Amino acid sequence: MEQQLKEWMEQLTLEEKAALTVGGDFWHTRSIERLGIPSISLNDGPHGIRKPKAGTDVGFDSLPATCFPTASALASSWSVELLESVGQAIGDECLALDVQVLLGPGVNIKRSPRGGRNFEYYSEDPVLAGEMGAAFVRGVQSRGIGTSLKHFACNNQEHERMTISSEVDERTLREIYLTAFERVIKQSQPMTVMAAYNKVNGIYATEHRELLEQVLREEWGFTGFVVSDWGAVNDKAASLRAGMDLQMPGRDEETVQRLADMVRNGEFPETVLNQSVERILRIVLATMRNRKPGASFDAEAHHAVARQVAAECFVLLKNEGGLLPLQPDKLRSVSVIGQFAKQPRYQGSGSSQIEPTRVDTAIEQLKKSLGDQVTVSYADGYPGEDRVDEELLNEAAQQAAEADVAVIFAGLPPSFESEGFDRRNIDMPASHNRLIEEVCRVQPNTVVVLSNGSAVAMPWIQGPKAVLEGWLGGQASGAAAADVLLGAVNPSGKLSETFPMRLEDAPDFLNFPGEEGKVRYGEGLYVGYRYYDKKRIEPLFPFGYGLSYTTFELTGMDVNRHHMTDRDTLEVKVCVRNTGARPGSEVVQLYVQDTESRMARPIKELKAFAKVSLQPGEEKEVTLVLQARDFAYYDSERSTWCVESGEFVILAGTSSADLPLRASVMMESTQKVQARFHAMSLFKDVLKRYTAAEALQMLADPSTGGGAPAGLYKDEFLITFMMDMPIGKIAKMMGNIQSEQAIADWISKLNGEA
Repeated sequence: MEQQLKEWMEQLTLEEKAALTVGGDFWHTRSIERLGIPSISLNDGPHGIRKPKAGTDVGFDSLPATCFPTASALASSWSVELLESVGQAIGDECLALDVQVLLGPGVNIKRSPRGGRNFEYYSEDPVLAGEMGAAFVRGVQSRGIGTSLKHFACNNQEHERMTISSEVDERTLREIYLTAFERVIKQSQPMTVMAAYNKVNGIYATEHRELLEQVLREEWGFTGFVVSDWGAVNDKAASLRAGMDLQMPGRDEETVQRLADMVRNGEFPETVLNQSVERILRIVLATMRNRKPGASFDAEAHHAVARQVAAECFVLLKNEGGLLPLQPDKLRSVSVIGQFAKQPRYQGSGSSQIEPTRVDTAIEQLKKSLGDQVTVSYADGYPGEDRVDEELLNEAAQQAAEADVAVIFAGLPPSFESEGFDRRNIDMPASHNRLIEEVCRVQPNTVVVLSNGSAVAMPWIQGPKAVLEGWLGGQASGAAAADVLLGAVNPSGKLSETFPMRLEDAPDFLNFPGEEGKVRYGEGLYVGYRYYDKKRIEPLFPFGYGLSYTTFELTGMDVNRHHMTDRDTLEVKVCVRNTGARPGSEVVQLYVQDTESRMARPIKELKAFAKVSLQPGEEKEVTLVLQARDFAYYDSERSTWCVESGEFVILAGTSSADLPLRASVMMESTQKVQARFHAMSLFKDVLKRYTAAEALQMLADPSTGGGAPAGLYKDEFLITFMMDMPIGKIAKMMGNIQSEQAIADWISKLNGEA
């Protein structure tokens, strides 16, 4: 492969090199026929393939492919094995449809519940998002198909997405918004990374050398090529200099010629152009080697996989009196209500919209599964558009009142959430909310099944006895809903994002969507559950929450050491038992809490998790491993990850709000690098290294024989008064300190240099 690459690079003309860094058309890289360099196809994902039919271009008329659940659903499975299996199935379909790079997964953090594209992203937490993304990439690339990790970085809203500047401090950027990308790169090495539309702190992501070269390649070791989001390049030369290799889409011949002329005229270094060309050609060679002409996929088998996957993504939010699962032998009639039962909302809108191989509906699957012994009636309940129809409401209420159980299918229609625009609020349509309220008024045994890509408010939550969050569950979501409702599948999903009581409780409420071309990430580190913990705000449903048709108990936790250094790993063993009567799966979640830090830190942070399946009465031990990084914060001043000495608490449980097990670990940091003091360093920072007496007794002026007034360090009031003063100003305010050299000498002593 390297020999072929070398030969190509020696034979390519300047214009051909420039052309290879700009797409050949909307979905393909350039081919150079005289050298036998083929083009490769990059097509939309990430929960299925959207490849245009022959003769079409942009892709709104695409070839049939399996539509799997979207990322918000997949992450709620909390199963890396499931994500890898979905990736493998999609990789097989890529081979059959002659796609070389799948544009996904998206691991951007769900900063706001209003984000229009939240259905395409995994979580509000970077550890969960990173682990899900890494598993998906492993699955796809195991088939020799490339992935494109997106959208790098801070692409957390649709409002002005091509021009908005995400204003975020360095520590928050590192700890929250880059961590998921870092995990995927280091664990799974995707073949490509997609640079986002937006700016990050005033610099377009496609021109952000610090992110693309320093962080992505030098720090994380990324070896593939960076592709632009479609239409994200604003300055071709600046993008190439920053490490952005492939501009998409293509047909930009003027840019190709301009770039070649710049190189020829000495305005742009050919070495930089060569570097990008080599990166692109390596992936071209790698993916073309794995091509399988004539390959096909079993659409029915993949549909069955999609059904199994969708069922595992369901989250049981409420189940009063054990209403679910429904028991057909005890039912005479079921009223199914809501257009989503017949016309399911199973995927998002925009670039990830798949042409499914088939679509299951909940109403048909329920009728099939319940058989002739149970009467199944149906009512629309609400119209297709967002308005309340009293006639439809009355019909639905009447049918519900006459049945043993009512099952309502509701949620968010496509007009409420999509790529291209953000949600105005977190409300469901008024027609859906009214329907639930009216049916619950006449039917105590009401179940609500939700279809939505992100969190929704539930002003009706006290009404229904049971609520199932089904997300956007893909083409088999209707059948999967029936499987869960009737107990063929025991729900095991956990929320991958917090559901707030009201929009005003959301962390981003005061800083979304921004103004004058900027959006300030004013909540800093406190995204999702980190914010609700710190503010002590009770959400509607907490991060990591989800019920089951059985019950579980965490019976004990052990750690392999109670004293450790930042060079050690910590093994945490947690025992979990199925105490109910049904087989089921539980997610063990591990959080870390720093009891005392010089830095502001979240109350706790998710650091590891594992999903375990158990038979009734069965107990298993889960082992989770924590590294030094799991205890660290990012030190912006020193540009490194730091672990402080002191006590850390390890918390284990089944949601961020239910963590019954805990263990204390004393950490000894081996990091000896300390920040250097300077004239504007604050006195309180000096006192983290020295006592007041030690620090002030070093202060002296040889030219006058003067120093700090005797006994100053014993005056507690004055020491407190000086805490937030720069040390250089403290020295100058001492009447007997005259020279700048004396101040410089004192600072050298504080830094251990004299």
